[in-house]
Amino acid sequence: MSDRPQRTNEYTAHPATERYKQCLFEWLAAHAPLWNQITYRRRQQYFQEDGDVWGAEYTDLYDEYAPILGKAACQQVARKNSEAWRSHFRLLDKYHDDADSTVTEKPSPPGYWGNRDDGYELHGLVRNDLYAFDWDEDKSILEFGVGDVLEDKYDFEYQERITLEVRGNPQWNGDDSRLELVYDEAADTLRVTHPVRIRPDTLREQRLDAFTHTLDSENTTHTAAIDVGANNTLAIVTTSGETAVYHARPEFDQFQVLSEVISELQSALPDDQYTSKRIQRVYDERGEKRDHSRDAAVKHAADWLLERNVDTVYVGDLTDVLDSHWSATVNTKTHAFWSHRQLVDRLELTLGDVGITVERVNEFDSSSTCPECESEDVLRDGDSFRCHECELDAHSDIAGAWNLLQDEVGPMARPAALSAERDRDAPTDGAYWEWNGHDWTPRSFGEQSSLLDQTSISEPASSQPG
Repeated sequence: MSDRPQRTNEYTAHPATERYKQCLFEWLAAHAPLWNQITYRRRQQYFQEDGDVWGAEYTDLYDEYAPILGKAACQQVARKNSEAWRSHFRLLDKYHDDADSTVTEKPSPPGYWGNRDDGYELHGLVRNDLYAFDWDEDKSILEFGVGDVLEDKYDFEYQERITLEVRGNPQWNGDDSRLELVYDEAADTLRVTHPVRIRPDTLREQRLDAFTHTLDSENTTHTAAIDVGANNTLAIVTTSGETAVYHARPEFDQFQVLSEVISELQSALPDDQYTSKRIQRVYDERGEKRDHSRDAAVKHAADWLLERNVDTVYVGDLTDVLDSHWSATVNTKTHAFWSHRQLVDRLELTLGDVGITVERVNEFDSSSTCPECESEDVLRDGDSFRCHECELDAHSDIAGAWNLLQDEVGPMARPAALSAERDRDAPTDGAYWEWNGHDWTPRSFGEQSSLLDQTSISEPASSQPG
């Protein structure tokens, strides 16, 4: 079962009664001290010259915490802690590997879930066989058990368990994995993470239910390249000459507005205070809006590629070129607003689920060479790309994706919808997409010309991602 792909359902929940609420919060609050003590013992070994993280003893802590959490929950805390340390050592190996440039900053060892003075993170774990969902059109519930001490304190009857009312529907069906519950204090919301392991023969069927199109093996398949970036989330070129651009500047503007709100709220805090519930709510809103538009773009692009029977996609990998830039705006885009790694990971996951093979290729200098004549005498300014040699006028990210595709499949004809600003070259089939807060809707390249003039920042040709 461990080889099965895992997908995650997410819900919100609230206790069915006040009694369950009080019991739940006591149960959640006991997880962090146990995590912290296990982490402390392992960190003590980690920082000793001959220490062994895996030799740290912690099972004696179960005697203290099992009466509250239940022994199975204690074991899940220890297992999750081990997973965090294994992840740390994997990152550390990559950091020390000169041939691997994916980790450029030395990773820190696992940390603590809060402390006694500042408060603990309310984070709970339930083993996969110790919880149950009951799904209903009117009211769905989640039930799980707690330790004997809490059962006695709150007068639980025989086999009674904490009962939560759940909001949300499972998007994936499979074998249950460890359940996680996290109380979001800023939003006053209990969030439930419900991973499931799916049989490979049902994964594709489950995933395709969410898409309009599928690959047609009886017809000619095509290949595409995707230039990923901060100004434009995705820029796509196919071997059949079709293009699509997902324009991200409005999302960045919104991100900046919320960032300014955060700065203003932080400036009003007392000297000894670093954050507040309101600031955290704005942080959460900013991240959720960014992630929602990005994930929706990837899903939309997957359907667009399926419709064109694309079975292989090359994605530009910017790992080697995401260094600090002289422009503060570009740094904000590349290191705060836009996460290249998360975006590419999402592409691999979503496209892979629907049968499209994704291969990462080096994107270095892909937008500083003319895809038509291979001249390096080019000017890139925002979305505009101009070759001084052959006078190609193009969208800079489309030119980048075109170069990526030609590097992999060989020379190909110029894409039909190439220019970023000329109406006569603009696509008429909705291949230029803009987020309206809910959906990706079609826009013409030409409609963006005035906006580009206002927002583009002149950069050296190879220095500004997408």
